[in-house]
Amino acid sequence: MARQFFVGGNFKMNPGSVEQKKNIIDILNQADLDPSTEVVIAPPALYLIPLKGLVRKEIQLAAQNCYFKTSGAFTGEISPTQLVDAGIPYVILGHSERRTLFHETSEFVGNKTKAALDASLKVILCVGETLAEREARKTTEVVNAQLQAVVDILKDTAYWSNIVIAYEPVWAIGTGKVATAVQAQDAHAEIRQFLKTRVSESVAETTRVIYGGSVTAANCKELATQPDVDGFLVGGASLKPEFVNIINAMKQ
Repeated sequence: MARQFFVGGNFKMNPGSVEQKKNIIDILNQADLDPSTEVVIAPPALYLIPLKGLVRKEIQLAAQNCYFKTSGAFTGEISPTQLVDAGIPYVILGHSERRTLFHETSEFVGNKTKAALDASLKVILCVGETLAEREARKTTEVVNAQLQAVVDILKDTAYWSNIVIAYEPVWAIGTGKVATAVQAQDAHAEIRQFLKTRVSESVAETTRVIYGGSVTAANCKELATQPDVDGFLVGGASLKPEFVNIINAMKQ
């Protein structure tokens, strides 16, 4: 079956003002966007609710993170149920910056993923290897281990209908380096094979696997031609007008 193309924009902790964010939203609101592509943007948590009221209805919002508890004495955290209550449909989990800078383990990411799904959020689940791991030919081993931690806690295959997997090689995030179309395709095919073996053939065929790592207007069309690349999770370029071109990567 055909998988709907998906483009996410991860603003990270950028830009620095409400006015700058409104400028980004204005560009998206006025653009001629491919209606067949699902579009999700992830501003910092502080701006989720105000931007929800500004962005065109075809564009959904995602939080950049959430905790695995629904409430409690967890200063600085946001619970999945709070995001649902605020009308935010998606959350990004397992991003390499969370894993490396904030030392989130794959098991911790698995717990957060289940909590988010149980709260009825949809999850953009990030996986990927470092440059040293790629050079050691450990990409598949590393990515499979990150996915296995999630598989171990999601006992019901129905969960996977609300997961988008984002393959983001750490060495390509914010570096200007990008996996070649062949490298991206190979990694995505391995992820699909893992899902087929460890979850089910149906989940492997229907789960969208998107690519992230220095995606730009210049390289998105070639990447989008790969059979197992179902879209993109875009960082820096999501803050620029070229984000429209990336959203329209499949548009003829």
